[in-house]
Amino acid sequence: MLLLAGDLDKEIRIMVYEVIGRDPEYNTEIKEWREFASGWAQVQDVLPSRSDKIEDAVQINERPARLRMRYLSGVRADMRVVVLGVDGDPDRVCEIVAGPAELGRRDGIELLIKDFGRADDG
Repeated sequence: MLLLAGDLDKEIRIMVYEVIGRDPEYNTEIKEWREFASGWAQVQDVLPSRSDKIEDAVQINERPARLRMRYLSGVRADMRVVVLGVDGDPDRVCEIVAGPAELGRRDGIELLIKDFGRADDG
């Protein structure tokens, strides 16, 4: 599966939750979302089919989407994807629901994502 540059129309950041230090008073880990990678991707919303019922499988407010991008090793399901808007600010903050699935022979990867919450919490 060949990904064409013209199809990759959304700028994204992949974020990872990392330990950045320890609390001096309680000696607990201090964690923060940090950028793992950035690049361009194709983000397509997944629409419910006629057979899907809102109660059973798909909730429209979760806004599931399929994300395709160039191959990148190290992407895990516990990471977040931030889709940037045209102004460069976060438009969507998403959790990875499924994937990554390899497309072709390391041509690209595909992730199933859904909105995590407000765009300003990531």
